[in-house]
Amino acid sequence: MRIRKVCTSTPTSPAKHCRFSPSVSACNTPCFRLATHHHFDRDRIDRRKLIPARRDGCLDLHAPAGCFRSKFHQRKSWSGNRMTDVSAAPKLDPREQHFRLPGPREGLSLFLRFLPVPNSESRPRRVVLYVHGATFPSALSIAHRFDGKSWRDALTEAGFDVWGLDFYGFGHSGRYPEMDQPAGDSAPLCVAQDAAKQLEAAVRFILGHQNVDKLSLISHSWGSMPASLLASAHPALIDRLVLFAPIGRREPRRYETPAALPAWRIVTTEDQWNRFIEDVPAHEPPVLSRVHFDQWSQLYLDSDPEGRSRDPAGVKTPLGPFSEIIKAWHGQLAYDPTQVKSPVAIIRGEWDGLMLDNDARWLFNAFTQAPVKRDIKISRGTHLMHLEAMRPALWRESINFLHGNDVAPIPA
Repeated sequence: MRIRKVCTSTPTSPAKHCRFSPSVSACNTPCFRLATHHHFDRDRIDRRKLIPARRDGCLDLHAPAGCFRSKFHQRKSWSGNRMTDVSAAPKLDPREQHFRLPGPREGLSLFLRFLPVPNSESRPRRVVLYVHGATFPSALSIAHRFDGKSWRDALTEAGFDVWGLDFYGFGHSGRYPEMDQPAGDSAPLCVAQDAAKQLEAAVRFILGHQNVDKLSLISHSWGSMPASLLASAHPALIDRLVLFAPIGRREPRRYETPAALPAWRIVTTEDQWNRFIEDVPAHEPPVLSRVHFDQWSQLYLDSDPEGRSRDPAGVKTPLGPFSEIIKAWHGQLAYDPTQVKSPVAIIRGEWDGLMLDNDARWLFNAFTQAPVKRDIKISRGTHLMHLEAMRPALWRESINFLHGNDVAPIPA
C-alpha cells in the first residue's frame, strides 16, 4: 500500500415539508435544512517501514508489505466512473499536510488534513480528530477561519495536533458511485455504521503516523453518531469525546415512522443560509455575519467539483446523515450511549433547535459508563455555533475539557 500525502500550494398525516428542502418531505417531526473492508491494524504496523520519500515535492508513505495495495498514490482517484483531482485540495495554512488513504470501501479513498503544533518535538503528543456533520466537510468547519482564526488554530495554540476527516461524498474524499446515479435509485448514503468504519480507518492511520496510543474526537451534529459508535467499539483508541451540538434520541409519536429518503440531494447556499439563521429569535441581533457567510458559501460551492455548474449552484450531499437524524427523532438512535466508556462533554448553544434541553438531559443521563460527563450550554449559540459570534466560548470549553484534570484526589 502507498498512501499519498498530497502537496498543494412514511407519515400518518399529510407530509410536512422539511425546512431544509421543499423537495424533501418528512413526518410531522422537527427537522433541519439540510471490495473488502481494510483496516489499519496499528498493532501490526512496523513504523520503521513508514519511510518518507520525497518525490516532486510530495511525501509518500510506504506501509508494510502485505497490506492493501492502493492506486490512490496517483494524483487522481476513481470516484465511480469519475476522476477527482485530489491535488486541487487547497492548503489552508502553510504548515497544513494532506493525506489520502484507502477506506473500508474498495475503490474509494479518504482525505485527511493535518495541522501540527509548531516546534513540538519534545512534548508529549496530544491529538484531536474532527468529525464533521451532515452537510459540509472539515475545511468549512473546524479549519475555516473567520477574521483570521479558526477553531483548529485555537486547538494548536493550546498544544493539540489537529486532524480533519472528510467522509465519503464530502470534500476531497471519494464520491460514492451511487452519487452519479438518480437519487431515488439507492438508499441514503453515508449512514453512521458506514461512517464509523471510515472513521476507524482514519484513527488507526493517525495513531500509527503520530506514534500515539489514543486520540480525542470532536464531533459536530450527526457526526456524534459515528464518533460514538467508534468510541463504543474501540474504547482503547479514544481518549476524550467532545460532542458539539449532538443529536439525541426522541420518543416516536404513535403510528409514526421515519420517512424514506433518497441517496443524496443538492444543497444550495440559500438552503444553508436559511438553516444557519432560522433558530435565532426574531428580536435578537444576528449571530452570523452575512459578509462572513458569503465568504464561506463560495468555499462551500468549491467543495463539490460540479457545485458551480448547477442551476442553482449547489453541493451534492449524501442523505444518510439527515435520514439518521430523522430516525433518532423516531426512537432509533444509531448508537447506544451506555456503551461509551470515554469521558464525554456535550457542548451546545442556547438556541440550538436540534439539541433541546430535554435532548441533552436524556443524552447526558444515557452515558452511564462515561467516567466524566459535562453538559455545557452557551448563550446566544445555535446548532452552527462554530461559525457564529460565540465561537470563542465554544473553543475554550472544548479545550478545557480536552486538557482533562477533571477530578481532584480525595484524601483517605
